Amino acid sequence: MKLLFIVNTSASSVTERARVVIQKALSADHDVTTALTSRRGHATRLAQGAASQRLDAVVVLGGDGTLNEAANGLAGSSTALGILPGGSTNVYARTLGLAFDPVEATGELLGAMARNSTRRVGLGSVNDRYFLFHVGVGFDAAVVEQVEKRAALKRYASHPLFVYSAFLTWFRHYDRSRPRFAVSFPEGADGRGDTIDDGYFAICLKTNPYTYLGTTPLNVAPGDATLDSPLVLLTFRSLSMVTLLGAAGAALRSRSLRKRRRLDYRTDLPGFTLTGHGPVPYQVDGDFLGETDRLVFKHEPDCLTIFTP
Repeated sequence: MKLLFIVNTSASSVTERARVVIQKALSADHDVTTALTSRRGHATRLAQGAASQRLDAVVVLGGDGTLNEAANGLAGSSTALGILPGGSTNVYARTLGLAFDPVEATGELLGAMARNSTRRVGLGSVNDRYFLFHVGVGFDAAVVEQVEKRAALKRYASHPLFVYSAFLTWFRHYDRSRPRFAVSFPEGADGRGDTIDDGYFAICLKTNPYTYLGTTPLNVAPGDATLDSPLVLLTFRSLSMVTLLGAAGAALRSRSLRKRRRLDYRTDLPGFTLTGHGPVPYQVDGDFLGETDRLVFKHEPDCLTIFTP
């Protein structure tokens, strides 16, 4: 196979030794070109170039943000995506059942390549940007923004940093005094053609879990958000500490959030529109993308080829 190997040298778990070992392993049986990236948007352009040259695959060693960029460059093409965990959490790789260690995951990927073990999966999109596993609007995007302001600490204490940032954001960095957005749903499926106008925080999921705390998954949509299903949306209609901690506790125990008070839970959504009551922050696959007053979500079926273990 002809491969492009994209490495994010700034990712939390990427070391020079691991990069060299993985590159040699890939090169033993494949024609490999290596490209290093450390700035936002670069991996998308590299992946687009690989797809236009009709390379067989793009292999990414990096975190979820780099993986998202590569997926955006490959969506709609026949070039397959190979996934190697190099970040602090690696949500999508772990959702697929890949080993957390990147060298061990390389062995799994090489085995999948030898068997031609691929599958075509769906993605979500928000304002025409694809996402692999989730988009957060409101509170959790504000948390991600605080984490990114402390990026130097993320390599060494990523999960404690997220917990600290969540409490800091709740107390100091997010306006909880009023609803922040409305959501308009299409008719059919779980949308029912109605509108929620009092959203404080929302998570749109393409897969489950939402994220991990160490080795523990936060199962926000167990059984409902899958590689092949349409979108799931969880909207918080309150940001009280009781509501947040109750939802987090249920997710840690893999309990359904469908009937919890002050939460709106909908599945099988082909799309919906979120309109802010003023600018609202949002993040895509764990990368903070700023603030906006309108987000258009769509399910994009059967648009990306991935290697599966």
